[in-house]
Amino acid sequence: MNTFLQILSFIGSLGLFLYGMKIMSEGLEKLAGDHMRNILGAMTRNRFMGVLTGVGVTALIQSSSATTVMVVSFVNAGLMTLRQAIGVIMGANIGTTVTAWIISLIGFKVSISALSLPLLAIALPLFFAGKGKTKNWGEFLFGFAFLFMGLNLLSKAAESLDIGMHMAGWLSHLPCERFWTIPLFVLMGTVMTMLMQSSSASMAVTLMLFGMDIPGFGFAQAVALTLGENIGTTITAFLASLTANIQAKRAALAHLFFNVFGVIVVLAFFYPTIHAVEWLVTDVFGAESNNLYLVSAFHTCFNVMNTLLQIGFVPQIERFVCWVLPVKTEQDEKSRLRYLSGGLLSTSELNLMQAKKEISLFAERCHRMFEFVNTLLTTENNEQFVGLYSRIEKYEAITDRMEIEIATYLRRVSEGRLSDSSKAQIMNMLRQVDELESIGDSCYHLARILRRKRENCTEAFTNEQMQHITQMMTLTDTSLSNMENLLEQDTPFTEDQTAYSHDLENEINNYRNELKSRNLQDIDAGRYSYQLGVFYVDFICECEKLADYVINIVETNE
Repeated sequence: MNTFLQILSFIGSLGLFLYGMKIMSEGLEKLAGDHMRNILGAMTRNRFMGVLTGVGVTALIQSSSATTVMVVSFVNAGLMTLRQAIGVIMGANIGTTVTAWIISLIGFKVSISALSLPLLAIALPLFFAGKGKTKNWGEFLFGFAFLFMGLNLLSKAAESLDIGMHMAGWLSHLPCERFWTIPLFVLMGTVMTMLMQSSSASMAVTLMLFGMDIPGFGFAQAVALTLGENIGTTITAFLASLTANIQAKRAALAHLFFNVFGVIVVLAFFYPTIHAVEWLVTDVFGAESNNLYLVSAFHTCFNVMNTLLQIGFVPQIERFVCWVLPVKTEQDEKSRLRYLSGGLLSTSELNLMQAKKEISLFAERCHRMFEFVNTLLTTENNEQFVGLYSRIEKYEAITDRMEIEIATYLRRVSEGRLSDSSKAQIMNMLRQVDELESIGDSCYHLARILRRKRENCTEAFTNEQMQHITQMMTLTDTSLSNMENLLEQDTPFTEDQTAYSHDLENEINNYRNELKSRNLQDIDAGRYSYQLGVFYVDFICECEKLADYVINIVETNE
């Protein structure tokens, strides 16, 4: 029973470390907010800037997994090219080595628990503060305290379990001097990281084991575990890309290829490599007093050298992953979401960018649906009319599904830790998708009006009526185009932009009122039948109603 409790304590300590890493990372993400989005979006003009961006962002948020998932998300949303993503991924591998250095410097040598509780006391009032940024600082300090508290407890749990003795016993049955055991440790490191979903946690365990001076577990075995951890960390981006588009899958594959290739190169020159790192740490820097520096130095050297080795071949890596994952036969993607997927919820703040892209696509499809109505208006051939009407029906079903799927996604994102501005942004997005679905309904109603007229009224619209309908359609189309352009931009709408939208709305309203009054006069004058007048006014009023939904969307971002 005692052993079982000790095992649970070890797992719980690891869980506390992972939780601390998670909320610290999320707190920093929210503090960075739009700045991080701008950094990742703008500082990737070439592969070298991409690498530096990856290093900086990962060192800041202390999670290469979070950075690579962001990158996959951006590629999925079309905000970053595959070539840019490869550079950022290379930099993320270097940035994640900061964690190992922090652990090596203070993780197991200083009683962090003595510092953790005062940190929690400082973080507590910040955590319950009303201001978003102050609260985010509180989250960061909470995560920082939990992270090192977990490290401290992890070390104590390992001692109570006599992990060193048990591992020494297992290693005594292995010919550790033989090279074939090195790939075995690489495999162990890979599996351990895949299970933990965190290379930082795996590195903490590796450093802990190495610091125990276990017979048979030396620098070579610790290095092999570290190499495996570099492979295992790619699983997070891979899982995130499973439900994403082909470009995002290629970005995840590039991450896997980059790390696996580097590991293969090091294994080919394994002992010369580790001897070079030992010489660098002990003879050049004179840091033989702390053995943990050896593993941290290797981790950094491996990722830096791997980046330097492959950075000149980014175009070739891009071509390779495109060859492995070719574009399949073009399918009808109009019936599904293009940018959002259920597997990209680990970075809630940044997933809003993908939701914005999907809403922009939603607006584009609604506009295209309105263009189909415009074509339907002038279609005389019965077979073409039926085909086009069926297409509008299909689009109406698509808009219904898109509303539900985007809204569901946004609600799942809202369950994460978000800044106040991001929460407000989600509310605006939910309103936008609701209004866009209403625009789809209006387009379908316009098509139904034309179908009912075709079935029940043999009388054609007069030339004057067609002129008025065409003018109303032009105004509505302009309104839709303006809305579509506004949704595509990353910045809030300006006063001039919203003023232009309101001017269009007023013009449409006035034109609708004018045409309704004139319609009664024309019917009284016998220019056309009452039945034709009903279809005519219904069509005009539905266009005006559609424009109301457009202005509602514009007002969400005023």
